[in-house]
Amino acid sequence: MSKPFQTLLVIGLLFIAALTGWGIYVSVRDATRGPAEVSKGVATQVQELFHPTPTIYPDAVTVVLQVRSLARLETAQYTIEKVITAETGQGALAGLFGDRLLFVAHGQVIAGVDLGLLQTSDVIVSPDGRVTMILPAAEVFVATLDNEQSYVYERQTGLFTKGEPNLETLARQAAEDEIEQAALEDGILNLAQTNAETFVERLLRSLKFTDVIIVRATPAK
Repeated sequence: MSKPFQTLLVIGLLFIAALTGWGIYVSVRDATRGPAEVSKGVATQVQELFHPTPTIYPDAVTVVLQVRSLARLETAQYTIEKVITAETGQGALAGLFGDRLLFVAHGQVIAGVDLGLLQTSDVIVSPDGRVTMILPAAEVFVATLDNEQSYVYERQTGLFTKGEPNLETLARQAAEDEIEQAALEDGILNLAQTNAETFVERLLRSLKFTDVIIVRATPAK
């Protein structure tokens, strides 16, 4: 028997022994787990095969585009839920080529006063202990969706279409605008301005000013 043949024979026997050992291990493991656990394990493997869990790989490079100091006084927050309908191709052939979805948007709107806009001339202190402050007008700082609580409630597509790829994105963009508009219509700016004036007045009185006058600045258009 030649040496190369002996080597191949040894490798083959080792391979067969490894397969046999693995088979025995799997059999023993399955026997100890029980039928229910084995079935569950198989079902999990099948589920992972057809519906694999997405793997996210963030880029290691981070680019900071801008850094700036803020002096924002947040004084009002609205939590709003709104249903958005987005559709396309809703004509006579909607059943064939149309796409329509209902998006439940859950978001927050935060408003307040940017104290960074205060100028030296906006604060006037009198010798008798009176202080007059021209407080900047309230503005919306943040209007954003809560992605964990926002979701597509229903989507209907035609028989011959897979749907508009950007329809949900467009619905989300419209939802942010609608949430902000709803907060504005409900008076979030007036509430934020009133709360800011109350806060600033209390702060100035704590500094021993006997008379505090807060003047509301004209909102920027």
